[in-house]
Amino acid sequence: MPKRPIRAITLDLDDTLWPAAPTIQRAEQRAHEWLEQRAPALAAAWSMERLRALRKSLFDTRPELRHDFLALRRIALRAAFEDARAWDQQAEALIEASLDVFMEARNAVELYPEVLACLQRLSRRYRIASLSNGNADLARIGLDHLFHATVAAHAHGVSKPHPALFHIACRALGCAPGEVVHLGDDAELDVRGARGAGLQAVWMNRTGTPWPHDDLPVTVADLEAFERWLEAG
Repeated sequence: MPKRPIRAITLDLDDTLWPAAPTIQRAEQRAHEWLEQRAPALAAAWSMERLRALRKSLFDTRPELRHDFLALRRIALRAAFEDARAWDQQAEALIEASLDVFMEARNAVELYPEVLACLQRLSRRYRIASLSNGNADLARIGLDHLFHATVAAHAHGVSKPHPALFHIACRALGCAPGEVVHLGDDAELDVRGARGAGLQAVWMNRTGTPWPHDDLPVTVADLEAFERWLEAG
């Protein structure tokens, strides 16, 4: 299918602009170490792995939490404190402080090598919005000046692949969906979600993963390849 004229770009963040797993693993480790010092009974009863399993269970059984990962972490910690009989008048403050520790480390991302220079070039040529289900904070990361809009699932009560989140981003960019291309790494949330909302879609596949469906999209291995695709017209 011929490429339609593109006026704006929506970008996924985790695993598109930086690797997510090591960032989140490091953030969880720091938050748990912080709890070990201030809530040892809780930390002894609830390892990082056990807390992770609890969050997965909540994600699977409580769909109303799926758009807000920080709220999910908060609820999981409250349940863990109660289970460990560690709940007292300080527990809520400890939970919020541990989430602050998590978020500080969660936003200490290491960009893929080409990302910063590419974003600087792209932001001069296109209107750009971040479009994420995660809780990364572009201002804390130091990239917000390169984006014209920030659209996060937790701020709108809906997450990718729902068309509504893509359409919110398009309105923030002042463009019709067909004038916007979305770039992301997830086949369902990003590519199929964008297509379903009427946007053009490009798959960021940094790892050479096979496409899981028959409808193979335009595929790039990094942000420089995405730039070349845009320039090809």
